[in-house]
Amino acid sequence: MKKILIGTCFFAYCLFAFSFSASAQYALKDADKQYELFNYSKAIDLYEQAFKKKETLHAAERLASAYTFVYNYKQAESWYAIAAKMPGSSPENILGYAKALQGNSKYSEAKVQYLNYIDKKKNISEKQQAVWLASCDSALKWIRNPKKIELINQKTLNSTQSDWGAVNYKGAVVFTSDRSNSGLNAQESKPFLRFDGSKEPDKKVYGWTGNGYLKLYIKPSPNDSLQLFPIKAGTRYHVGSASFTADGKTMYFTLTRITDELERLKKQPTTVNVEIFSSTKDANGVWGEPVSFAYNNVNAYSVGDPFITTDGDSLYFASNMPGGLGGTDIYVCLKTDAGEWGKPVNLKEVNTEGNERSPVFDEKDNFYFSSDGRVGMGGLDVYQALREKGKISQIENMGYPFNSPQDDFGFSLNEKSGIVYLSSNREGGLGSDDIYSIDQKMILAFKLEGRVFDKNSNQPIAGALVTLAKVNGAVLKTETDENGGYRFNLAKESEYNVSAEKTNYRSDVENLATIGLTTSSVLTQNLYLEAIVVNKAIKLENIYYDFDKWNIRPDAAVELDKLVKIMADNPTIWIELGSHTDSRGKDGYNLNLSQKRAESAVEYIISRGIDKNRITAKGYGETQLLNKCSNGVACSEEEHQLNRRTEFKIVKQ
Repeated sequence: MKKILIGTCFFAYCLFAFSFSASAQYALKDADKQYELFNYSKAIDLYEQAFKKKETLHAAERLASAYTFVYNYKQAESWYAIAAKMPGSSPENILGYAKALQGNSKYSEAKVQYLNYIDKKKNISEKQQAVWLASCDSALKWIRNPKKIELINQKTLNSTQSDWGAVNYKGAVVFTSDRSNSGLNAQESKPFLRFDGSKEPDKKVYGWTGNGYLKLYIKPSPNDSLQLFPIKAGTRYHVGSASFTADGKTMYFTLTRITDELERLKKQPTTVNVEIFSSTKDANGVWGEPVSFAYNNVNAYSVGDPFITTDGDSLYFASNMPGGLGGTDIYVCLKTDAGEWGKPVNLKEVNTEGNERSPVFDEKDNFYFSSDGRVGMGGLDVYQALREKGKISQIENMGYPFNSPQDDFGFSLNEKSGIVYLSSNREGGLGSDDIYSIDQKMILAFKLEGRVFDKNSNQPIAGALVTLAKVNGAVLKTETDENGGYRFNLAKESEYNVSAEKTNYRSDVENLATIGLTTSSVLTQNLYLEAIVVNKAIKLENIYYDFDKWNIRPDAAVELDKLVKIMADNPTIWIELGSHTDSRGKDGYNLNLSQKRAESAVEYIISRGIDKNRITAKGYGETQLLNKCSNGVACSEEEHQLNRRTEFKIVKQ
């Protein structure tokens, strides 16, 4: 009988394992389909579900990649770290890990991983090695010696989605956004589409981001409401980044459209490239039918980021057309005597093997552009150059905090030839990309100093990333020195959050303020990081349930909120929440009750905004007692209480 039972159990286990594996394979297949169509927001959810069921290198690599594409650098860092350590992993995962660390301002750690990748690949050019390593060294120097400017988030323009490319236009501000259009009447108007060639893409949701499509908006004055820019672009998809002639009568902008000339591939993804169009305003102030730029080629390459010079005779733009030096290069077309655009000329003195975009000239021949192919902080950095005798020279990185480890681009100039607006997806914004203005008169009144320590050993931690976030203001970052020390300048009458993080540690966050301080002084704030030990059970105190119940009581909610905060402060960790009972009652009953209690706690945590994929409920019943109080053993109430507990353990960093 026992033999039959064992065989039956083994068969049931195999059947369960097969079902589990098949479920993981189904999720992977569906995730792959969404990934190939650039529907990264959907793919991420599916890959995470698949990874929870079966930890595969493919899922980890795709998660790292997808999170990079949606600019979530913290999650990308976590997944690249996992992928790089898995059997059969490619050295390219080490490179991805290095870039993610760099994107998170962890320059010392990024340099270690770049060196690791260089050692494994052996064939990386000396030029590329120099850019990677010098970028880490330079960025570390810049963040420890920031320029005395402050970037001010333009909250009247920004949303929780992507907002960028602001330009002044006749006293108004015109910019690009993928916000929802509730309350605004959309003209028939929607950088890059990819869809199954047998059917058209969703007309309301852009799969890459899960948001709407990009559109042009205008804010006529600070007191006016936001409006859709009044142009009939003739597309339901992306419309973005505009540039106007000096008289304001002609505009150049980008869009994506699905036309008859588009090559559609059945049962294969079809790519729609970005194009540039122009429009001229008539005597009645109505924008005319968009005119296609002579060098658009929707099936072969993209052209975007148009900038028209004040005289209207030079059109600068970014493109990945054949013959370039890297990903996207900056080109210029000059207007001929016949009023046509001459052939595109590659600005070879500017372009690199990376990506260049956002070209802007001022009237003093200063040239600004963004690039990720030069020594910089990570992502796209803004560079300033000078045009002399028809050549561009003296290219210089504009430093920190003008630049950040993320993408800094989409800027515009004021009448004095200074940059007035900058677009960036840096940390601390309202949404993905945000629009910032530049304050170069930042008044510094106080200093903040402190050290970062290991919470258990009390030893200083070198190379920890410390972030100073001004409440309703800018974010600054620095790395601790060899003694764990850091320092910042503070403004008057301001509130701040200061936090520290380090790979393999839980972060620490403290609050401070200069409000009410009347004399210049130095504030001190030390921070303490606790090392993460994967699969180590950590008890949550005071999680009590009523007899035979599993609903969350108010006193338990207070303790669960602490776990919510831990997960919010450490957005890459996944946890298992386990519920345990004492031995009294039937074993099966206790197991079922503990599972319901664990699930109830997990539902509460998810209701507080934690992603469902990051937390798993596990009821252990009486299977993991902490003392001798098993079935039939006489114990006190206090001894039984020790076994009735709720614990969590970090299962992924």
